[in-house]
Amino acid sequence: MTDRNHASVHRPHRHHWRRDVVELAAMFCAVAVADALANLVVHGPRGPVLLVASAVVLLVTAAFHTWWARRHSHAPPPRSTAPTDPGSRPPTNPGAAATAGATATANSTTLWRMRTTVRDEPGSLAALCTALARNSVDILTLQTHPLPEGGTVDEFLLRAPQELPSADLGRAVSRAGGHSTWIERADAHDLVDTPTRVLGLATRTALDAAELPLALRQLLGRCTIHSIPATTLAGRPNAGADAPVEGVLEATVMRLRDPSGGAITVERPYLPFTPTEFARARALVELDARLGPRVPRSQDVLTLPEGNEITVRRADGSDLPAARAMHDRCSERTLSLRYHGPVHDADRYLGHLLSPRFGRTLAATTASGKLVALGHLLWDGDETEVALLIEDDWQRRGIGSELLRRLLAMAVEAGCDSVYAVTQASNTGMVAAMRGLGLPLDYQIEEGTLVITARLDATPVSSRLPYEAPYELPRELPYELPREQSAPRHRR
Repeated sequence: MTDRNHASVHRPHRHHWRRDVVELAAMFCAVAVADALANLVVHGPRGPVLLVASAVVLLVTAAFHTWWARRHSHAPPPRSTAPTDPGSRPPTNPGAAATAGATATANSTTLWRMRTTVRDEPGSLAALCTALARNSVDILTLQTHPLPEGGTVDEFLLRAPQELPSADLGRAVSRAGGHSTWIERADAHDLVDTPTRVLGLATRTALDAAELPLALRQLLGRCTIHSIPATTLAGRPNAGADAPVEGVLEATVMRLRDPSGGAITVERPYLPFTPTEFARARALVELDARLGPRVPRSQDVLTLPEGNEITVRRADGSDLPAARAMHDRCSERTLSLRYHGPVHDADRYLGHLLSPRFGRTLAATTASGKLVALGHLLWDGDETEVALLIEDDWQRRGIGSELLRRLLAMAVEAGCDSVYAVTQASNTGMVAAMRGLGLPLDYQIEEGTLVITARLDATPVSSRLPYEAPYELPRELPYELPREQSAPRHRR
């Protein structure tokens, strides 16, 4: 098959005699025309004049063609004639120059998130985009939120010149018909499109029930989230804990039913929520409700200096009986150092301390499965509290330091700027554990209670726990522990 094809390609070309006849006739005609022109020039009365005129015409034509080519040249620009270093070499990677140019462009611009309300009529969005273009502002993403009473809320991610202040940007938007405008700095994380971000938040919520408050915060921006349990510690119904299944949206406040009981209230006083945002938040809460209680089950087995092995893992409400049994084994002094109040009330705090709505809890268990230590990372508005409870027989073995190091790693992942611990000056174990972190510490005495604050801006603690998913959480802590549910403390 291969030999046959090769022969067919290289077979000899057939000779066409008609082509040769035509070429010979054309040559005879060209000779006859050349002879007639030669006789006209040489033997004619004005032969020399015709020759000189022909030469002049050819020179003028050549000069005109040269001028036209220089004026309308399509050739690339000439190379720079600036002197260069004889020892330098030309770049061998043409993409390096493009990357450097893109970096310089990014450094000279600023990312902004902007939300403004415009009239729901043709041309309103076009006028807004025209005003942004006049200020050399590039629109990276745009979302439109229709309002039930008319009008739309347009949410932009913008790249603006660095020298353009936000006040000038707001005035340009106002002149173009926008009102109730809100502008804040953005970063590279905001470049992720909304569907991708929502899917990521849904995945995190599906893996860990403790992610719901943080996912709502990242979905809705800067807002305050309150969890209102169905009952107080005294067993009385909590005011405002009732929320309908479909939720309630009231301008800057939305109330959703908490799958674990009670209600979740989200407040954003600076900007009303839109029906689209309310539907997204409700979908996340519904996903949490359908999946039920869950917590990552990964764990680490650690060997203590004396050779005993302990297992560190996440704890949740299912550990409540084991936590109460540990309380029974703890001395009154240990419980009083932890809860700073009446010892007989200690069991009442365990319910919400183990709930993922108020923070995260680590448990340390022995090889036989007995719970011997708890470490809590509690959201408290803009602050974050760490707390430890170690059973008496397991103190001074390094368990508290290990739990505290891991809690601070969680705080770093959650974007906390600092954490504080409320204890007493006589609690030398907690003081030593905080000092062992190697972080800048602030000490403050309030009504006989010692408050130790560790700043996390230069954290030498481990970056990510082995059982934590590799994602970044919001910079601001969104969750506030309800005052009527928090353990008694003297921090003001």
